[in-house]
Amino acid sequence: MRITAVTCVKNEGAFLLEWLAHHKGVGFTDFLVLSNDCDDGTDQMLDRLQAMGELVHLRNDGPYDQAGVQWTGFKTADKHPLVREADWLMTLDVDEFVNVQVGDHTLAALMAALPEADAITMTWRLFGNGGVVQYHDRPVTETFTRAAPPVMYWPWRAFMFKTLYRNNGAYNKLGVHRPRAPVEGKVEQTQWFDGHGRALEPRFRKGQIFSPFGRENYGLVQLNHYALGAMESYLLKRARGRVNRSSEPMGMDYWTERNWAEMEETSIRACDGLRDAHLDRLRGDAELAELHENAVAWRHTQFEALMDDESYRALMGRLMMTPPARALPIDAAKMLLKHAQKQHRPKD
Repeated sequence: MRITAVTCVKNEGAFLLEWLAHHKGVGFTDFLVLSNDCDDGTDQMLDRLQAMGELVHLRNDGPYDQAGVQWTGFKTADKHPLVREADWLMTLDVDEFVNVQVGDHTLAALMAALPEADAITMTWRLFGNGGVVQYHDRPVTETFTRAAPPVMYWPWRAFMFKTLYRNNGAYNKLGVHRPRAPVEGKVEQTQWFDGHGRALEPRFRKGQIFSPFGRENYGLVQLNHYALGAMESYLLKRARGRVNRSSEPMGMDYWTERNWAEMEETSIRACDGLRDAHLDRLRGDAELAELHENAVAWRHTQFEALMDDESYRALMGRLMMTPPARALPIDAAKMLLKHAQKQHRPKD
């Protein structure tokens, strides 16, 4: 069985090996990685990894259509044999880690728990900054261990999911959160399940991108989302820009909604053994090791350069002054949800 992960990257070299080793360990068999305009040597790392047979690398340096870098990359990926010939597909970012909670913590165990599934939604579990100021070259999953509680009612972005889905002809295109271009006559037969093992309503077959609020979604699998990283890294993320909404810079709004530290959450450490054999092999390649060190050094140099700019110094100060997010009281969350639902209610 071939399970393909598709991702788009820019300046992610310092984190690439951990992410790749983890997802090889949990059971992805193929990786299609698209890079664009890298300054830190990520593209060179991907070239080396391709030469080693670890993944397939495509350059996505533009020009881009109006939808942006990521969507342009996915359009290219849609035509690639690793996508067209896969049994299962999933699009992921390098700050997202699949965290299977059952069996031996592999995708095979997840699929065995949901044998009828054609699509499995993996809801984000948001991992906050945890007060980490400086970037250090340590595994992300070991550095950031405080997360959002398992049940919340706001913000709605905390419940967004990514989808692992069977490549059975029911969808024609990759999407950021879910497969796109449903095929009439086939999509109606697909069976969707959430990360807690519940069958999902028919509406999920065509358009939903977030899980229902106010219930736990992580019994079988969750998607650990390390969107912030160290404060120093967040400045680099802002400088890089968004991959699908380039006109909207990252600021305190993005930070506040994702900086959750309400509880210790270390379940992903059960995957260390799955990861480590792959990580040791990758780190053992001298060329890859040097490129990784160069990417780490680039991050330190880039941070120093950004701090010469008053806007970045001001943002750094705000990050250091701002406490973690807190769960809203139920009445306050319901008020916001009421207005959100009113805005999106179908009009007569």
